[in-house]
Amino acid sequence: MTVDVITSSALEGIPHGFLGRRGGVSQGVVAGLNVGTGSGDDPLAVAQNVRLACDAVMPHASLARVYQIHSALAVTAEPWSMDARLKADALVADRPGLLLGIVTADCAPVLLADREAGVIAAAHAGWRGAIDGVTDAAIEAMEALGARRTRIAAAVGPCIAQASYEVDPGFRDRFLAADPANARFFCEGGPAATPHFDLEAYVVARLQAAGLTDIDALALDTYPDPDRFYSYRRATHLGEDDYGRQFALIGLAP
Repeated sequence: MTVDVITSSALEGIPHGFLGRRGGVSQGVVAGLNVGTGSGDDPLAVAQNVRLACDAVMPHASLARVYQIHSALAVTAEPWSMDARLKADALVADRPGLLLGIVTADCAPVLLADREAGVIAAAHAGWRGAIDGVTDAAIEAMEALGARRTRIAAAVGPCIAQASYEVDPGFRDRFLAADPANARFFCEGGPAATPHFDLEAYVVARLQAAGLTDIDALALDTYPDPDRFYSYRRATHLGEDDYGRQFALIGLAP
């Protein structure tokens, strides 16, 4: 099966892609293009999937990843080894021939680019990183390399959608304490009328508040589409003992 590369019109002309589970070599409960080194998958299969994914976006590129910790930390990427990865949740670069990669399994992947400056970024925006400002940190790190936020385009890739994202009242209270206007990202749903959170809309709002105007939200829900995407929450609800992770990649052509 061919690797499924989802692209954004906001990043046209920049090598990039949001990848799901189609086209990989992993088997079993993580069957497909699993790139999660933290899963229980065969490391050789994960390594092959990583190469397949990178070659589908920018062949022969070097890859930079971080050790993701649900933070608001952003770092400038180098083609370091997996063992030398820094702990962070966003990485930026102005180096041609380098792919930036972050992994998700319901969290929001965000890819950003200032074409004129030749500066790119990739951010992993789970709810913790999102509320703590991971996208703001990525934008600030891009500016340190010469980008201007008025020129930055951003795309928010496949993530868990509001209909699938039931949370508890304490979760909602944390967002309301940060800003009462965050109430607009919650609705009541299900038989128990529990809060549901719109992660994608929240991330888009954070990008807009940071001054970005060219933002593409792909509106792809990871939870209800097991043939196309991995989902941590779906795997948990099904009682599966492992879950896969999917890539978001962006690079600058050599």
